[in-house]
Amino acid sequence: MQTTKSRRQPERRILTTHVGVLEIPDAVQTALAGDANAISPVLREAVADVVRHQVETGLDVVNDGEFGKSFWTLYAADRLNGVEWREESSGPVLTGRDFEAFPEFYKWAIQKPGVLVYNPPQTTARRPVCVGPLSYRPEAVERDIANLQAALEHVDAADAFLPTVAPASIEAHFDNEHYGSQEELLYALADVLHEEYRAIVEAGFQLQVDDAWIPLLWSINPHIDLNEYRRLVRTRIDALNHALEGLPPERVRYHVCWGSWHGPHAYDVPLASIVDLVLRVNAGTYLLEAANPRHEHEVHLWETTKLPEGKKLAPGVVTHSTNIIEHPELVAERIVRYAERVGAENVIASTDCGMGLRIHPELGWAKLSALVEGARLASERLYGSRAGSV
Repeated sequence: MQTTKSRRQPERRILTTHVGVLEIPDAVQTALAGDANAISPVLREAVADVVRHQVETGLDVVNDGEFGKSFWTLYAADRLNGVEWREESSGPVLTGRDFEAFPEFYKWAIQKPGVLVYNPPQTTARRPVCVGPLSYRPEAVERDIANLQAALEHVDAADAFLPTVAPASIEAHFDNEHYGSQEELLYALADVLHEEYRAIVEAGFQLQVDDAWIPLLWSINPHIDLNEYRRLVRTRIDALNHALEGLPPERVRYHVCWGSWHGPHAYDVPLASIVDLVLRVNAGTYLLEAANPRHEHEVHLWETTKLPEGKKLAPGVVTHSTNIIEHPELVAERIVRYAERVGAENVIASTDCGMGLRIHPELGWAKLSALVEGARLASERLYGSRAGSV
């Protein structure tokens, strides 16, 4: 695969990015449903448009909006041999600590489309089943790479990334009828995902690994204690590091979130309970929720937790969890708080989660604009007259 053109040199200011998915146009969803492995002109044009929109908004590190994927986890099953899709007897059932604590809220919310998720993806009650040895089909990732490369030829972006799923976050959706144990399945997924990871890095992009199921393993398992939960997490982070073996950590972004549905989140596992395990991931940048009212206070964790040398934090400074557009002054304050604790050179301004599907796109783009303006204000405060290109 060809390497993308070289990116701009680092700048003495706070760079901006986001987590991944943006609102996927209906025409793209139709094209993917028709032939997900073809380099569709509709898909290529949509990727070019969304990349241009990101750059015009002022974002530095951009992506393809995840337009080439059916769903952030299950897309991977479509790229594997050894998988059979089967109809489920019923749709997904929401369970866990939050759902047990607030049953009346969830009973009400489930009946109101758009309450828990702005635009639920159009999925059927199907589940992937591993029925044979897993192997990877590269056509779809090659298409995604080609589309993003083509889009970048027409803009000036500091860098670009492609999101992928972590082994733990796809394993949670798989039934296993082939491997001898769940851990065997987990490592088989790590082996095949390594091929996707490597293709993205070799193409010159940053690799983003999404892993919402690490915190969710706590939320959805109300009957396990913290020690058992941490054991589950450690095993799955070891599998992720296996999938990342041989890849340069500085080109890897690791995104952890607590689930993007609009619920109470009263029983989210504290970041303090897993931060040591998160930092074990062989990544150069850690993207964490930091703007919603359940996790904004966790900035103080970095007063006692040392960010490893050479690593960066990309805290969310705008959130998908409210329709209110953050004031740029508040965004700047959030950025400065992190810069004061881990160093301005180690902070990238980001979002809590993907804006697509979670919030109306008009508001999502407004929040990204607030992120960019807030980063500009923070850069002036942190770098003064030195802000700008080196």
